[in-house]
Amino acid sequence: MQEKVEVDLDGKSVSFEAGWLAKQANGSVVVRQGDTMVLVTATMAKSQREGIDFFPLTVDYREKTYAAGRIPGGYLKREARPGDQETLTCRLIDRPLRPLFPSEFRNETQIVCLVISHDQENPSDIIALGAASTALLISDIPFNNPVAGVRVARVDGAFVVNPTYEETKNSDMNLIMAGTADGIVMVEAGANELSEDVMMNALEYGHQHIKKLVAAQIELKNKLGKEKISVATKEINQELHTKATDSVRPGIEAAMEISKKAERQAAIDKVQEGMMEAFNPEADDDLKGELKDIFHDAEKAVVRNMILEKQSRVDGRGLKDIRPITCQVGYLPRVHGSSIFTRGETQALVSVTLGTASDEQRMDTLDFKGTKNFMLHYNFPAFCTGEVKFLSGPGRREIGHGMLAERALLPMLPSRESFPYTIRIVSEILESNGSSSMASVCGGTLSLMDAGVPIKEAVAGIAMGLIKDGDKVAILSDILGSEDHLGDMDFKVAGTRNGITALQMDIKIAGLSKELMATALEQAREGRLHILGEMSKALAQPRPEMSKYAPRIITIKVPVDKIRDVIGAGGKVIRGIIDKTGVSIDINDDGSVLIASNDSAASDMAIEMIQNLVQDVEVGKKYLGKVKKIMDFGAFVEIFPGTDGLVHISQICDRRINKVTDEIQEGDEIVVKVIDVDRNGKVKLSRKEAMRDEAATATAK
Repeated sequence: MQEKVEVDLDGKSVSFEAGWLAKQANGSVVVRQGDTMVLVTATMAKSQREGIDFFPLTVDYREKTYAAGRIPGGYLKREARPGDQETLTCRLIDRPLRPLFPSEFRNETQIVCLVISHDQENPSDIIALGAASTALLISDIPFNNPVAGVRVARVDGAFVVNPTYEETKNSDMNLIMAGTADGIVMVEAGANELSEDVMMNALEYGHQHIKKLVAAQIELKNKLGKEKISVATKEINQELHTKATDSVRPGIEAAMEISKKAERQAAIDKVQEGMMEAFNPEADDDLKGELKDIFHDAEKAVVRNMILEKQSRVDGRGLKDIRPITCQVGYLPRVHGSSIFTRGETQALVSVTLGTASDEQRMDTLDFKGTKNFMLHYNFPAFCTGEVKFLSGPGRREIGHGMLAERALLPMLPSRESFPYTIRIVSEILESNGSSSMASVCGGTLSLMDAGVPIKEAVAGIAMGLIKDGDKVAILSDILGSEDHLGDMDFKVAGTRNGITALQMDIKIAGLSKELMATALEQAREGRLHILGEMSKALAQPRPEMSKYAPRIITIKVPVDKIRDVIGAGGKVIRGIIDKTGVSIDINDDGSVLIASNDSAASDMAIEMIQNLVQDVEVGKKYLGKVKKIMDFGAFVEIFPGTDGLVHISQICDRRINKVTDEIQEGDEIVVKVIDVDRNGKVKLSRKEAMRDEAATATAK
């Protein structure tokens, strides 16, 4: 039975339709805004996976090029592996949904989102989030708390929900948020130095529309939802739980007083090993799993109690204290800009490479086709946490963290017109114990300034945490990894002294008040200002000069109708200039010619060659030309590359000559004067007139 529910979001219709497509999945739905449509299915394995202590959920989001009426580029005319944007959307959907499943649920579950129609106006990522929740809600999969997502822009000071691409382009904010009817659970935002008050108002505005979408999901469930399967709840051995907890609590409390991460973890591991030996001497696997859960609960309780009751954190800091920060710039001698940013036991080695337009990343997605001249790549090798793992390509987490740091720095970069470079930042995380993505933001700022990139303002980032138990609340600045894992909120804020440029938030509890969120934002601002102050001690502003190893780009303009003359047939002319001078040349459609080289003499030579190619012939002007061909009636002389004219035999000299070769030969360089350009563009030259002008000048002197 086919059912459809529609929601009006400030004049924009979003519809949920189910009961017609992909009926063999446990749940499926098509969501639509404008002519953008996403089909989402939710499928569950019939039995649970044994021997695992996590929920095996997979989220896959795929953009089909046929959705926009296009055929994929490349040799293989089919969609390849997901791009970065698709990967980021997978994370966007996974993060708010995963915590809402029953903790005991172990059946493998897969959510597949397919973009099946795209109108080039309405984004598909945010509606896919609501569609995934709906597919789960109407299925028999044990998911009962619907989630919806919206995007919020701000155009001319007014908030816009689920904006079109054009509206987003004209916005100073791009905020994506997900929430339930009770509260916000996830936020991703990029902004142009917006205040904390504006961000709070945007979150409140977005949540009002989330409630409408959640209500629509519930309405669709009431029409055709399936009965949920039951999930077996594990019985707790209360006696074992009490005895084991009491036995390990003193050891955990003592371990938490150790400030160094490695030493603290070694002490915790020793306490856990002692518990296993005491309560599970026969190494029973089932009992081992139960004891691990008990130990985790005890560790969580100890840490949260320390913070809430004693106002003391794992490493001994106060709630607002920032770990010691050291910054070093120019560490790598041959790169264009570099820095080492260390905050406590988190360390990032960040480099900047400057390139030309030919180094830009080519993009071909459903919503954008063109090039990208700024990239931030984040790497998280296993050694940064003292572990051993196989080295592979970047995973979803690394792509997500890199994009967060990229989003934070992007608003502060100079325009392409004023700084025509391609910029690549690479952040290598060398140590990690708390927000390496925010360390990448700080290190990225210092590296850009070290490279001489004229950024508008320095950007810093900080990770905030929250511990809440009833009326007791603690907001933590600059959280450790354990505080992130055991806390109720992970809240990353990046920005300048003037305002926020990026925001990422994952909330693990319901009922987070607006006042509490505002307090967290203000505390984050205080921490950000402190970090900016520490960074300024290493480098307060961009260097006035770029590295001697960075290419120098000089931009000149040529008439648009002369671009073909610079390029030449099959690129022959421009390749000749590059081969002769060794420079790199990029030509834009507007006639901008970008010449890049470390050798100023080579750049000057290339500029002269290009200017010679595009200059217009001026009547009355003298040129030093080269005799290219001699005929009975005169000589053809090239006055600049690609342009020649005829010197008639009567215009070679003042006296009468019988043959042209009596006076000049092929290959000679002679001074000639332009005496006429006819309507067909043919140039008439005179050596005789040029010689008379030179004689007159000499007489005058």
